[in-house]
Amino acid sequence: MKSADILNDTQIETDLDQQGYAIIKGLIGTENCVKLTRTYDQGDLFRSRVVMARHGFGQGEYKYFAYPLPDLVSDLRTRLYLPLAGIANRWNETMNMDQRFPATHKQYLDLCHAAGQTKPTPLLLQYGAGDYNCLHQDVYGELLFPLQVACLLSKPGADFIGGELVLTEQRPRMQSQAEVVPLEQGDAVIFPVRNRPKQGTRGTYRVNMRHGVSKIRSGQRHTLGIIFHDAQ
Repeated sequence: MKSADILNDTQIETDLDQQGYAIIKGLIGTENCVKLTRTYDQGDLFRSRVVMARHGFGQGEYKYFAYPLPDLVSDLRTRLYLPLAGIANRWNETMNMDQRFPATHKQYLDLCHAAGQTKPTPLLLQYGAGDYNCLHQDVYGELLFPLQVACLLSKPGADFIGGELVLTEQRPRMQSQAEVVPLEQGDAVIFPVRNRPKQGTRGTYRVNMRHGVSKIRSGQRHTLGIIFHDAQ
């Protein structure tokens, strides 16, 4: 599926509202998945490298891209923002949150940069056998876009075993609910950064979301993360 196709895909919005995430099948072709994975060792493309164990984030590592972003990453970030901004605005209105998002990603980045959030946040994650990512939220400053996208670049069962994406939902006065999101190579999942609205018997309420990756049992797993707000 081309990223532009989700502009008119009502199922994406329905899935986000009903289950808290939506899968885009085949967002990135196999050839581009392989190309992106190979860029992990090209140091000049990245602004920083994070070894998770040093910070208590889990095991594995990831690198943040530097500006200018690779064309594919920049294009996906720009085009995916368009349909998601409308959903984000509706969600924030439903949750009684003041922040609203402009029509284009450039306009939104201008707001981020004016607020001192100037560092690009798209990243490549690399996991080997025994690695995992603890449950967390990708919050990098006061300005926060409520949705993000993760694209699986590796092939499950061939490149790696294990390493499922896990989402948890903390509902008021209830225990957390966890869900494993099934992805194939090239698939992407849209999910909340921090909160999402949920319809209950007494109306809509706000739930807290976290995400992580279960332990890799063998092989190596690469993922492209697309976060729409920049970092401080």
